[in-house]
Amino acid sequence: MPRINYRDSDVSLMARMMRAEAEGEGKLGMLMVGNVIVNRVIADCLDFKQVRTVPQVIFQVQGGNYSFEAVQKGNVFYQRARTSEKRLAKQNLEYWRQHPSKYALWYFNPYAPCPPTWYGQPHSGQYKQHCYYEPKAGTCDSVYIG
Repeated sequence: MPRINYRDSDVSLMARMMRAEAEGEGKLGMLMVGNVIVNRVIADCLDFKQVRTVPQVIFQVQGGNYSFEAVQKGNVFYQRARTSEKRLAKQNLEYWRQHPSKYALWYFNPYAPCPPTWYGQPHSGQYKQHCYYEPKAGTCDSVYIG
């Protein structure tokens, strides 16, 4: 049973996002970005109460901007998803979770050491250049279940 319901078009869109956001961090880095996307679909809390699909997560607007830098800058569409990225996206959608993105709802590249919190959310760990943040205890229990 997959972690979330999805269509083939979701696999391609998610694969393009994973590539655009983390290609330089290899397969594991792309998987971690993909995990955040799936976690946001699962989360029924905070800024993610109204997002229930991969496209809704990827094209979500928060504070007047798209949530993901790749969408803001337009490079999410710079190339079609390759078969290898589609395989990674499908892994995320079906079963893949790993620390530090296991329960993370946010990530970013600070171009410096990771801050201990980001918008009040605790740092769960770092992979290469990306810092991952999961929700504060008690603020988003749904992400820990899904």
